[in-house]
Amino acid sequence: MSNILIIKHGSLGDLIQANGAIKDIKNAHSQSKVLLLTGVAYVNFMSACPYIDGVLIDKRLPRWNLFYLLKLKKLLQGYNFSKVYDLQNSHRTLFYRKFILNKPEWSSTLDALEPGQKKTDFDKDGVLIRMGVQLKKAGVKLNYIDKVDLTWALEDVSKLIKKYTNNEFVMIFPFCSKKHQNKKWPYFKELINKIKQYYKNRYVVLAAPGPGEIKEAKDINSKVVLIDDKPVNINILISLIYKAKFVISNDTGPAHICSHLNKNGLVLFGSHTSPEKVSIMNNNFKALKSENLGELSVDEVMKQVREKLD
Repeated sequence: MSNILIIKHGSLGDLIQANGAIKDIKNAHSQSKVLLLTGVAYVNFMSACPYIDGVLIDKRLPRWNLFYLLKLKKLLQGYNFSKVYDLQNSHRTLFYRKFILNKPEWSSTLDALEPGQKKTDFDKDGVLIRMGVQLKKAGVKLNYIDKVDLTWALEDVSKLIKKYTNNEFVMIFPFCSKKHQNKKWPYFKELINKIKQYYKNRYVVLAAPGPGEIKEAKDINSKVVLIDDKPVNINILISLIYKAKFVISNDTGPAHICSHLNKNGLVLFGSHTSPEKVSIMNNNFKALKSENLGELSVDEVMKQVREKLD
């Protein structure tokens, strides 16, 4: 039995989005052992994924840390991988290809380019389109790349729902990473107040913050779901989104979860990128776009919420 490696470090949204591609890769190598190299934050979550046979950790320490690189090289070379699917397509993974795993056959976006095609032009397409082109070039039959199924990650959250809600709840995700503050819509607190005012006690507005986001969630007047005063894990997060009546989110990982669960909801986009490029919209999960998120009014967002919830 040969060993196959998939590299997908993160972020959460990107990893969620890659689940269909991972399933297609596993089906293409059903007689092989398929392992995933990912970041520490996603090891527990992806260890339960039915499309892979194991998870390897990459701490992604600086490349000048030669001790770590040699340790990682020894770990990966020990599996004698016959093929590597680089779904991260980063400068780091290109470095790995040259200096860590230079013997196996590789599949990356560089290998997917047509003669004379520039990567900058290739990268203008939506992420799922690009991933599909890459896998097709590698001989992988595409059946699930745009049909991400997260039901394997669902858990029973009935006790949490009973504790924090009246069974009917709206989820909000006002967060974004510190290095992408341009993705943040600044009026979630005002929106929550309008939802409460309009719907009275019909819907509880619930937030599920990640590490470092708890204070922010409390400050915007939402109910904050925690377990032992700590953020919920990824499986609980997915399960809560699955049960929500409606979701409003910045362009973050939870928005990608909403999209692939086909949730009724809105994702708010500024000029940082487009919903088409990140392949996030569907029939139920819509994007509301503004060149300047600060100019997207609460009334505009509330109008979309009411059209979906009334």
